[in-house]
Amino acid sequence: MFENIGGTELLVVLLVLFIFFGPKRLPEMGKNLGKAVGEFKKALRGIQDDFKNSTKM
Repeated sequence: MFENIGGTELLVVLLVLFIFFGPKRLPEMGKNLGKAVGEFKKALRGIQDDFKNSTKM
């Protein structure tokens, strides 16, 4: 999906985010995004484990 994004496009996106949210808000947003991804992976692992356990019977 994002394989065609180059360095220039990424720089423009980061610049726009910096302008809209400011330097104080970006680290907070990154931290929250990291936590959300971690929770999603944890939930996905739980679902996979439940599926594996149910198919063993």
